[in-house]
Amino acid sequence: MTAETQLPQATGSCCSPTGSCHDPAGTDAEQGGVTTVYQVTGMTCGHCEGAVSEEISALEGVTSVKAVASTGQVTVVSRAPLDEEVVRAAVDEAGYELAGRA
Repeated sequence: MTAETQLPQATGSCCSPTGSCHDPAGTDAEQGGVTTVYQVTGMTCGHCEGAVSEEISALEGVTSVKAVASTGQVTVVSRAPLDEEVVRAAVDEAGYELAGRA
């Protein structure tokens, strides 16, 4: 691929327009809300982080998700506290296991 050739951004991709799986600019954590850190087992790479982030981001009220494979921690910012079983189901849908709150 040359510098002139750019592939279109895939819809549903975990990657931001900058090419990273996380886009730190404009996080909702700075605007307030409920921040909860969960421990998720089985994540090993950026793709894993993206899969977990995508599923949790789809939950009603979630404004920000940051998953870190190296620690297994997923930080979720939401407008109101989330039902842990709903988060567990989202993590399960992504193919990983929610161990609980970190």
